[in-house]
Amino acid sequence: MPLYDLLLPEFDDEIRNTRKVLERLPLEMADYKPHEKSMPLAKLAAHVARMPQFFSLILTTPEMDFSKTSMGPYLGTTREELLDTFDVGAATARAELAETADRAMHENWKLCSGTHNLYTGSRYHAARSLFFNHMVHHRAQLGVYLRLNNLPVPGCYGLSADEK
Repeated sequence: MPLYDLLLPEFDDEIRNTRKVLERLPLEMADYKPHEKSMPLAKLAAHVARMPQFFSLILTTPEMDFSKTSMGPYLGTTREELLDTFDVGAATARAELAETADRAMHENWKLCSGTHNLYTGSRYHAARSLFFNHMVHHRAQLGVYLRLNNLPVPGCYGLSADEK
């Protein structure tokens, strides 16, 4: 069985779950952060919304160098912009994942900033760690932002306390 056959159902689940969280974010609280070291809500939401684009880079390039990237900062100003960025990126990444051969998943992929190496390893491990796990981590942070503001948290792996 090709790796993409194993990864596509997980991709679909995590995209669906992440979108549920993005849909509920109170963007009128764009500057909210639960701690001085936390990212503001709008910045974290924008980071999550662009993660499928980052996954596309993992799947289609040999490396990403932050010192050379043309991807500037993104802050969606409306829920529609945020969700559109997420949806378009997810659709593109899904199509690319469906076309990625196992051989390519075993190739090395590199993430760096100039001479500072952040990651070197298989494209598969980059997909698992730098995309899937990273997206779930930040989605959970956004769930905490919701909870701390007494807003309903959507269930991702079953019902949440707000959906019982």
